[in-house]
Order: sequence, then structure tokens, then C-alpha cells
Amino acid sequence: FARSLPYHSFVTMMSIRSAFCRQVASTYRRSMHQSSVCKAVTLPDLPYAKNALEPIMSEETLEVHHGKHHAAYVNNLNGQIKGTDMDGMDVVEIMMKSWNNGSPAATFNNAAQVVNHTFFWESMGPNCGGKPTGDLAAAIDRDFGSFEEFKAQFSAAGATQFGSGWAWLSVNNATKKLEVSKTPNAENPWVHGQATPILTMDVWEHAYYVDQRNKRPDYIASFYSLINWDAVAARYAAAL
Repeated sequence: FARSLPYHSFVTMMSIRSAFCRQVASTYRRSMHQSSVCKAVTLPDLPYAKNALEPIMSEETLEVHHGKHHAAYVNNLNGQIKGTDMDGMDVVEIMMKSWNNGSPAATFNNAAQVVNHTFFWESMGPNCGGKPTGDLAAAIDRDFGSFEEFKAQFSAAGATQFGSGWAWLSVNNATKKLEVSKTPNAENPWVHGQATPILTMDVWEHAYYVDQRNKRPDYIASFYSLINWDAVAARYAAAL
């Protein structure tokens, strides 16, 4: 077993042919059930108790968001791939194959949402928030000018994403500089191939409606108190 973070353990990834896919897959190996006969996508456990993010994010939100929405993506995906050539593939392989160079197959949305949500849960933690330190803090200052400017750009990405989608902090694959982006629906920077995400914020309404109703800006402001900067820093180091 390998460890990318002190509290996460992952099974060995098989059949990922590029370093890019291996980096993406490292976050999601816990979601795969290994068998000599088949390999089904399963719902990853949360990396903390359902009430661990209170009072910022309620237990009810995690019960609905993880236990209903995330679970539905897993169940729907397993139904879609059953009996196909994707049956037995890793969820990241399914996502990349389903993206189909920008002409997504029917399986893409569910596969990408399994990946995106797992990454989202692991971007947060109890007793977190504050500011990053070390190399990540220096990179944020270098590429945004200040931590406050990063927050302004990241918040704007989340606030201006029309309808459902995601805000991202990523490492540009060519320049290795940090950049903020937003994607609609289930899309993410991995499938676009230009950058490697290290942080995401879900701005689908189900991410905040229980706690904030329709007040997305309030949800975005509260998100900074949940960011697990140690996890983000580890992802940053891995992306360089």
C-alpha cells in the first residue's frame, strides 16, 4: 500500500498508461473494489465523520450530498457500464475514455462526478482553513500576487459559473504556474489536459442548499474555513 497523505491509504493502480492518468487516479483508488472476477466503482467513504465540518457544513448536507448525490453517480455509472467494454475499468479510465476528445459519451457525467466529488471531499477537513504555508504559499504569492488575490479570483470563478459546475486551483502542465479556472457541469481540468487540479470547490446547488439555501456567495465565503491546505500542498508537490 502507498500513502499520498498521512490519513489516506490507496490500493495499487493498474492499467493506467500515462503519468497524467496515474496522478489523477491516486486520489480515487479507495473507490475501487478489487476482485479477481470484476472491479466495480464503489462510493468512497468520507475522510472524516459526517458532522466533522460543522458548523460550517452541516451533517445533513453531507448526508444528502455524499449519501444521495455522490452515491447516485456511482450507482448510475455502474448501471451504464455493466456488460460493456468499460465494465472493470478504473473510474478515471472510464472518465478519460468517456470524454472522447470533447464529444462526451453518456457515461462521462457520472464518471467525472464520481472523480470530482471524491477530490472535493478530500480538499476539506475539520479544524482546517487558514492559509497555506511553505512552497504552496510562495507559489500563490508568485502567481497571484497575494493570498487575498487568489481568494478573489477563486471566489469569482465559483460565483460566475452559470448554473452547475466547479471552481479549480490547478498547476499548469506546461508552465508549472498556478491558475484558477471554472468548468460547467461535470467537466474538469484533467479531461481538458492543460492543467493538474490541486483544489476544487463544488458550486452545484446541492453543495450548499441545505445550509445556505440559494446564497452561493455565502457558501463560497465559508469554504475557505474548510480547505485542507496540507492536502492541497501535497497535491501541489506531486504536480510539479
